[in-house]
Amino acid sequence: MAAVLFLLPFYLLLRNGLASRAEITAPSWTLWPKDLHWENFTRLFSLEDVPFARSLLNSAIVATLQTVGLLVICSLAGYGFARIPYRHSKTVFYAVLATLMIPASVTFVPSFVVVSTLGWLSDLRGLVIPGLFSAFSVFLFRQYFVDFPRELEEAGRVDGLTRWGVFRRVVVPNSRGFFAAIAVISVIGSWNAFLWPLIIAQSPDSWTVQVALSGLLTSQNPQLNLLFLAAAVSILPIVLLFAFLQRYLVRGVTESGLKG
Repeated sequence: MAAVLFLLPFYLLLRNGLASRAEITAPSWTLWPKDLHWENFTRLFSLEDVPFARSLLNSAIVATLQTVGLLVICSLAGYGFARIPYRHSKTVFYAVLATLMIPASVTFVPSFVVVSTLGWLSDLRGLVIPGLFSAFSVFLFRQYFVDFPRELEEAGRVDGLTRWGVFRRVVVPNSRGFFAAIAVISVIGSWNAFLWPLIIAQSPDSWTVQVALSGLLTSQNPQLNLLFLAAAVSILPIVLLFAFLQRYLVRGVTESGLKG
């Protein structure tokens, strides 16, 4: 029963996406359209004012680059906080955590000024680079590495590995599940981001999928069936990703020290 309730929104998106506009706005409701308009897919991807195919590609590129960069940067930071002691390590770690209390809206203006000054408006660099660091991800990595078995690291050091070698050849291979969990969180957040891409992606060629959806909604003559179909298509990659990697997402929460 719960599964049916969760699938209801996807049914509505697909039903309306394959229906005509008259059937969507009709006073009487039908469980399924009388005629399935498969040509709506062709119409959706051939729109001139909303390059939907390009926006899907941009979202895929941004999500992939941000996720890979975030995993590298935040895992190194988290491992450093957990395993490399130095005089001000706790102070720096608490300073990183303090940034979690700053609302994202407060940093939008200075971030936009920096990106604009660098000439990264309507550029993938402006969409990707500001999202390469996450204080929350650093915290999760640090909590995970604190409980990582030191015996494995000591065995690597005995074999002559440097600290970087231990991290690359011992810690990372034995933490694939946790890395996958953080990757899922990062991909979902990057794919669903709207406000920052809306500000930075000022050219239609640099739109992400969420900005393209808003373009369909705010056009002078909104085509409801194409809007529903576009929403269904944009959700599908995240649904598939979550379906295949949900076990890693659950494992990441339980292994990060956030146990109840």
